[in-house]
Amino acid sequence: MVIAVIGAGSIGKRHFANLDALGERAELIGWRGFDRAAFEARGDIEAVVIATSTPIRLELIKMCAANGWPFYAEKPLAWREAQAQAIHDAGAPVAARSMVGFMMRYHPAVVALAERGLEQVYRFSFEIGHDVRQWRENWSFAGSYAAEPEGGGVLLDLCHEIDMGVALFPDAGLVSVDAVGHGDFPGVDFATQLALAGGGAVGSVSMDYVSPVSVRRASLRGQSEIIDLDFLAPEMRIADATGETVERFEFERNDMFMGAMRDFLALMREQETSGNPLLPRFDRMRASSLMIARAWEARRISGTVDMDVC
Repeated sequence: MVIAVIGAGSIGKRHFANLDALGERAELIGWRGFDRAAFEARGDIEAVVIATSTPIRLELIKMCAANGWPFYAEKPLAWREAQAQAIHDAGAPVAARSMVGFMMRYHPAVVALAERGLEQVYRFSFEIGHDVRQWRENWSFAGSYAAEPEGGGVLLDLCHEIDMGVALFPDAGLVSVDAVGHGDFPGVDFATQLALAGGGAVGSVSMDYVSPVSVRRASLRGQSEIIDLDFLAPEMRIADATGETVERFEFERNDMFMGAMRDFLALMREQETSGNPLLPRFDRMRASSLMIARAWEARRISGTVDMDVC
């Protein structure tokens, strides 16, 4: 039996390589020229990894559900609320054996936070930023999906931080979304901030394409301690009345992808998973999908950033 990886871009190639490293029989299939009828006629498909661009999620999830194939779908699933609802409804028949690719839920610092208990936290923030021109060698922003006014922009591109906010603070709802755009890319957000509140806490999630140095941080303020996380170091600093402790995490970035894929393999075969409390099983991810889609639709873009982008 074969695990089909549909989408032969960088993330599809990563998943294919990881499946191979895990000893699985995988097949990398480009979306261009994909023949659905021929694919569905095959008798050797065990599961599907959906690594296409965001607009192609619903069609493939419907196909998987109709054939009883569990799927691993890359994030984000959708940028509009109606799309997100339709996708989660369509995937229902195989939802308990499927996953969404929010691999930051496998970052050891994020897992440590989830296991710590955050009931005392009254304020939180998540931040990610980088210079989009330095994102990838031989890559053009203007020619990418991120430059599209419908379904593009930094909020969707860097939506892991929104998902972390939902995972760790599920009672915090969306209050507002403010953004800065770019004169050459109307309707595309380049720097965005979400305000969240609920469950006894207020928070923010920020992402941008502009930062001259890469940043990825989180801060949590609680009644008995404060926590500061640098995901790039990576380290977590915890301060309370007795002083400060620093916890450092030794791991490779691909470890998160591998951890998620191992759990997907277990889910699809109805075996025991890793026990990660934040495991992004598809049937548990509607709230995250809706938060991302509602935030994208709620963006208020005011002003533009002055930077040369091609």
